[in-house]
Amino acid sequence: MQQSNKILIVEDEVLIADYIKDILVNKGFYNVEVSYDSKIAIEKIERFNPEIIILDINIETTFSGIEIAKIIKPSSKVIYLTAQNDESTVLKALETNPLNYLTKPIREIELISAVKLACQILKKNYLIKKDGIKEIKIFYDDILYVKSDGNYIEIHTSTKTIVLRQSLDTILKEFDSEKFIKVHRSYIVNKDKITAKTSHFIYLNKVEIPISRSINQVY
Repeated sequence: MQQSNKILIVEDEVLIADYIKDILVNKGFYNVEVSYDSKIAIEKIERFNPEIIILDINIETTFSGIEIAKIIKPSSKVIYLTAQNDESTVLKALETNPLNYLTKPIREIELISAVKLACQILKKNYLIKKDGIKEIKIFYDDILYVKSDGNYIEIHTSTKTIVLRQSLDTILKEFDSEKFIKVHRSYIVNKDKITAKTSHFIYLNKVEIPISRSINQVY
């Protein structure tokens, strides 16, 4: 399952940083960047705008992890990494309101649990898309299905159709994979809106949508 959340790893020990990135990529987190230096990390935070920052609390470069955490946006979720357990460091770190605190050596199950918790907290219930010069908010619960039409997609809601220049696979990455499913090369559907199913079609009330042979279960 692919996860679209932006994650930045800030760790001056290259082997540890690369190890963390490999774990995340193997678990489907494809939008991951790494910085081995705190000064470069600050530049990446401005450019990349990460939602989750996995941050070495004692990074031995220009700025400490705590100093970095103090200047990031409140919307970013910080997961601290440290090889130390001294009380004074922990108290200073807690002042920056981190989401979690992991000790080295890094354990895969603890890392993934912390990142998934951050993703759950960050989960939005809408998309923001440009419709001409306007930005529109599209709530996931309002979407019935998405249809591919050449270089464009049509997002069909209960009240309107929104046409965007985007591929079906690209927008699928922005959706909650537990709620939306690609049932055909040209269609994504909201599983909550399915009202009936046959071997060749699914139905969203009166709307009939074809399904691929490889789709065994959609709801």
